[in-house]
Amino acid sequence: MEKINDSDGNPSSSQQTLKGTSRWTTSLENLLEDPEGVKRFREFLKKEFSEENVLFWLACEEFKKTQDKKQMQEKAKEIYMTFLSSKASCQVNVEGQSRLNETILGEPHPLMFQKLQDQIFNLMKYDSYSRFLKSDIFLKHKRAEEQEENSSEAQTIAKRASRIYNT
Repeated sequence: MEKINDSDGNPSSSQQTLKGTSRWTTSLENLLEDPEGVKRFREFLKKEFSEENVLFWLACEEFKKTQDKKQMQEKAKEIYMTFLSSKASCQVNVEGQSRLNETILGEPHPLMFQKLQDQIFNLMKYDSYSRFLKSDIFLKHKRAEEQEENSSEAQTIAKRASRIYNT
């Protein structure tokens, strides 16, 4: 079977060709993998007064990567105090948060917040994400991206034409 390559000689794939807003519309996961997507989604959630959801999700993702035990304890406490305690400054609304108390902070493990993170992810996926895709923030960014793309395509066509006629 022959591999299909794009014009740069790189293997072609649908994931590779989808960029920016086009990729964001395929799934919340793709949106959250793109720093620009996270920035725009946070901007949207801030207007909806639910930015703490994506901040909690991101903090949990970072927490899972933590190797050092002492650092893990510090981050676990920070996540708990910021998002889960009754006195949290950015409290997220999750079921069972009362069952997660400070005693577990002494023996943290990478997946200790997984259930709560999954709840927040599903909340974002089935609620905020669909509204985000219809929001002015998303649509304006998509239009700007399309204009930029059209502009760069026009430049590429002009370069090709000048090479053809200047040989």
